[in-house]
Amino acid sequence: MSEKNYRFETLQLRGGYDPEKHNYASTVPIYQTASFNIGNIERLRRIRNYEEKGFLYSRSGNPTLDVLQQRITALEGGTSAIAVASGMAAVSYALLNVAEGGGEIVAPAALYAGSFNLLKYTLPELNIKVNWVEDPNDPESYRKAITPNTKAIFAETIGNPLINVLDIEKVAEVAHENGIPLIVDNTFPTPYLLKPFDFGADIVVYSSTKALGGHGNTLGGLIVENDKFNWDNGKFPHFTRPDYKAQNKNLYELFPKAVFTTRIRIHYLSNFGAVLSPFDAFLILQGIETLSVRVDREVRNTEEIAKYLSNHPSVSWVSHPSLKDDINRGLAEKYLPKGAGSILSFGFNGNQEEIDVFLDSLKVFSFLVNVGDSKSLATQPSETTHGSLTDEDKAKAGAFSNAIRLSIGIENVQDLIEDLEQALAKAKGNFIEEK
Repeated sequence: MSEKNYRFETLQLRGGYDPEKHNYASTVPIYQTASFNIGNIERLRRIRNYEEKGFLYSRSGNPTLDVLQQRITALEGGTSAIAVASGMAAVSYALLNVAEGGGEIVAPAALYAGSFNLLKYTLPELNIKVNWVEDPNDPESYRKAITPNTKAIFAETIGNPLINVLDIEKVAEVAHENGIPLIVDNTFPTPYLLKPFDFGADIVVYSSTKALGGHGNTLGGLIVENDKFNWDNGKFPHFTRPDYKAQNKNLYELFPKAVFTTRIRIHYLSNFGAVLSPFDAFLILQGIETLSVRVDREVRNTEEIAKYLSNHPSVSWVSHPSLKDDINRGLAEKYLPKGAGSILSFGFNGNQEEIDVFLDSLKVFSFLVNVGDSKSLATQPSETTHGSLTDEDKAKAGAFSNAIRLSIGIENVQDLIEDLEQALAKAKGNFIEEK
C-alpha cells in the first residue's frame, strides 16, 4: 500500500519517514548539525545543479526538517512544503515571495495582530501595498479590493480572534478569476479539521507553534503548496525568469510542483535566515503524531464550553461556529464537518476591572498569549495580542474591549467549566470560598 493511500491518522505518525534511510530508527532522528560532509566535488556540483538531492548546510536543508516537510505535505494533500522558524516567518515569506518588487495584497482586517501589523506597517515600507477587505464574510468584498497589480488574496480560514469562517471556495474563485493565488493561514483548524486545497486555496501557511506542535514548547512555521496554480500567467515573472540561485535556470520549469517553496528556500530562507532548528522540527513532529486525538477531544470540550458560556448571565455573546445561532454555522457545516476548532471568543458582560479579576482568578486556565496547546489558555486580545492596534483596528479585527479568547485543551471539561464558573463569580463579587 503506497503512502499516498494512507489515511490521516496513519500519515500523522508515519508520513514522510522511511526508517530504512535513517538506520532503522523508530523515531525520526534529530540531525543536530550545522553542516554535512560533501563527499567529493562531483557530488557538490550535482547537488548545486539540482541533479541530485542532498544536504550541504542546515540553513538550506536538514533531514529532520525534510521529514516534517514531507509529513505536512502528505497531511495537507499538497506537493511541497518548507519549514521556517515561526508562524510569522511563514506568513512573511509567503507574502514577500508572491508580491516582492511592488505588488499588492488583498486581505481582511480580521486577522491575528502580527499578520495585521505586517500588512499595515511593514510590507508598505517594502513597497508592497495592502488593499483591505471591508467585509471578511462577503466574497464580493474581496473582488472589489482587487486591482491590476494585486498579487494574492490572504486570509485566515478561521479568524483570530473573531472566529469567523472564510468561504474558501468563493474567495478562491474570485482570486482565480483575476489570475492570483489564494493564500490562507490554516493554523486554527489544522489539516485534520480542514484541508484548504480541497476548496481551491493555493498556498497554506501554519504557525506550527500552535495545534500542530500542540504542547506550547517550541516555535515554528510551515508553508505548503500544491501544483494547481499557474505561476506562468504573466503576473509573476520572478518565478519564470532565469534565477541566479538556480544556475540561471527557470525555477518553474525545474520545479513545477514545488516552485513556490523552492523559491522561498533559496531566496528568503537562505538570505533572511529564519531557519527552524532540527530539535524544534523534532518537537513539532512529536506533536503531529497525536494531532487527531488531541483535536477531537479539544473540539468536544470547546462545544460544551461554548454552550455553557452562551447561557451564563455574565456573558453577553459567544463566538464559536458550533452554536446553532452563530453567523458562521452554515460555513462551518460545509468546511468543518468534524468540528469548528478549539478556539472561542466571548464577551464579558462587565467593566475592565471585573475582567481583570476574572483573568487573575483562573486556576486551571493559563493566562498567556498562545493557542492550540494541550492545556487550556485564556487571554484578552485587546490588551495582549492586539494591544498595539488602534481602537478602530481592534474593532475590525474582532478584538473588542470586552472580548475574552479561550483556547480549549484536553483537560476534563467539567474542571474547565468549574474554573470558568468560579472566576466569573469572583469577577462579579458573587463567589463564596469553600471552607
